Amino acid sequence: MLAKVFGDESEWPEQDLIGFSAEFDAQLAVAAYCSGVFPMPLHETGFDGEMGWWSPVFRGVLPLDGLRVPRSLRKSSRRYTTTIDAAFGLVLERCADPGREHGWIDDDIRRVYRQLHEEGIAHSVETWDAEGRLVGGLYGIAIGGLFAGESMFHDPVLGRDASKVALMRLVEVLDDGNPDRLLDVQWQTGHLASLGVVEVERPTYLFLLERALDQPPVEWPEPPTTMCEPVEVEGAPDA
Repeated sequence: MLAKVFGDESEWPEQDLIGFSAEFDAQLAVAAYCSGVFPMPLHETGFDGEMGWWSPVFRGVLPLDGLRVPRSLRKSSRRYTTTIDAAFGLVLERCADPGREHGWIDDDIRRVYRQLHEEGIAHSVETWDAEGRLVGGLYGIAIGGLFAGESMFHDPVLGRDASKVALMRLVEVLDDGNPDRLLDVQWQTGHLASLGVVEVERPTYLFLLERALDQPPVEWPEPPTTMCEPVEVEGAPDA
């Protein structure tokens, strides 16, 4: 069942940003995801210092049976290994690199998502090269059958396809045959569209979300005991 932390969706504005608040903590973040809303700070606006709450009018989702893996990506993926929850803090920091264009991950986001990881709600996927270097990854929130992707990164020199490989591994974990699982990526971009991400209107997303929240959680693999423990990535069908 959907939460109603931000009121009834019929009263939300017809724009992606539906509200803002001075308050921000782990409990509110979880309630927001269960309402179809996610946090993103309002830096460089007149509301700097406030947390923005977003529910895109057109939401990006990746159908678990719709991931497109070109042959070139399947081939390059063999150069990497992946892990789950082996280096959440490192992935978060790489995603928060202040040198990244349009960076938005601030100290408040770091604090809350580290807490959510400690509580078993936030998860990461790491991609490592043959020398054991972290070259890509992603993190997000898992509640019931929902995985809400928050951010991903790749090393442009050492891991050009590393974030895509992390996404492949994530889909592999989530795709357990339950058709009501939902992989939310917030917004569709040209890059994500090439991987199979589609747009759905807000009411459709909320319908899918309500079904997903009623599902049992996926079984997340135990983190490896060492960073270099190999985990093979199984690709989806060729695009």
